[in-house]
Amino acid sequence: MPTTRRVVAAAAAAAPVVLASNSVAATEKPGADTALIVVDVQVGFLPGGNLAVPKGDEVVPIINDLARRYFNVVLTQDWHTPGHLSFASSHPGRKPFETVQMPYGPQILWPDHCVMGTRDAEFAPGLEIPHAQMIVRKGYRREVDSYSGFLEADRTTRTGLDGYLASRGIRTVHVCGLATDFCVAWTALDARRFGLATSVIEDACPGIDLDGSLVRSWTEMQGAGVRRIAVADIT
Repeated sequence: MPTTRRVVAAAAAAAPVVLASNSVAATEKPGADTALIVVDVQVGFLPGGNLAVPKGDEVVPIINDLARRYFNVVLTQDWHTPGHLSFASSHPGRKPFETVQMPYGPQILWPDHCVMGTRDAEFAPGLEIPHAQMIVRKGYRREVDSYSGFLEADRTTRTGLDGYLASRGIRTVHVCGLATDFCVAWTALDARRFGLATSVIEDACPGIDLDGSLVRSWTEMQGAGVRRIAVADIT
């Protein structure tokens, strides 16, 4: 789907040229300067949710186990207003997955999902990360979508995550969650933009894969210096 490529490529274009290696690291133990970012593991993205990721529920126990290996954990949460302008229902005559032009560029129209205060927006049943220290809510401005945990889709408005991590002395982030080729990829690319060493944990983030979007997102991320690692690489 050409629009999917534009969505992922737009985030990559915002990332700087970097010199960091994107090769898989040896087994490592996260230190005090490393944070795990768990992206959008919410009811709306699980089977039966309004914008389900195939097998999205299978990642929940994997992430629970993974998160225990980190002292620093951040959760992101899609948190849309009713009638959000990224919803197809806000554009009469339009259908989900069509594309419209917004002031900030092309916008894929989604089914209504993760509306603030609804069950669809809640974290996944069984997600147990009680030591998570911050929840970043995104997409709550009606006029602009937000895939990344760092920047909204206008590529200007910050969520505040970059400042939080800087104030905590975090220099490295590992990213997992839903879904690889959208919110995970945008978050990882923006982490690189803000100068963080970044890895995506491949077996802790299933993808949607619309017309090859999964391969394209990995290509974009690796080109930006994002490493591709596995749960087994983290001790």
